[in-house]
Amino acid sequence: VMSLTPGEIPLIVDHLGNADRYVALGPLFKQAFDFLRTTDLNTLIPIINHWFHLLSAIIWIGGLAFLVMAVTPGLEKAVPKDQIKPITDIFYRHYKKVAGILIVVLLFTGGVNLHYVNQVITSQTGSGIQYHSKYLIVFMIKLLLVLGLLTLFLYTVIFKSDDEADEGESYEVIPFQRAALWMGFFIILCAAAMKHLHQ
Repeated sequence: VMSLTPGEIPLIVDHLGNADRYVALGPLFKQAFDFLRTTDLNTLIPIINHWFHLLSAIIWIGGLAFLVMAVTPGLEKAVPKDQIKPITDIFYRHYKKVAGILIVVLLFTGGVNLHYVNQVITSQTGSGIQYHSKYLIVFMIKLLLVLGLLTLFLYTVIFKSDDEADEGESYEVIPFQRAALWMGFFIILCAAAMKHLHQ
């Protein structure tokens, strides 16, 4: 017969309690796998596509927010003024590569989202998206904001000069970076409105 020390008894009891939790998760995993196995592609593709769209937007706008809210102000306080530009340019060079890929993903997944939303609206109301003025107005506002953000991004990629900021002027790695961040916030607001306008 194995003898237990008083200190080992609570550990065994705790382990048995956790075992009940793991056993309880079994049916949950089974339901998840059954859902994936029985779900047709017409349900799964829009979910995965929308996930990629949201993930890309979060990374793009979140990266911009990090540059505006943390990197630039932090460097302005922590390093001499002549070192701000080279350091922020290094951050932005890495962000720019990722953002370029994300733009392509956002445009593609946005088009696919629009197709599936049109199918949902047509099945609910009998008429396509072109007959729903509120949805189209918010969609056009969102497209204009995306176009503005895209213009600022392409400006920094193609036309941005390497000149130093003027004396007394704070250096911005992205021109009008605060305006770009606000555009990103309003893009997310439009996306939230669109989500509820077709339900």
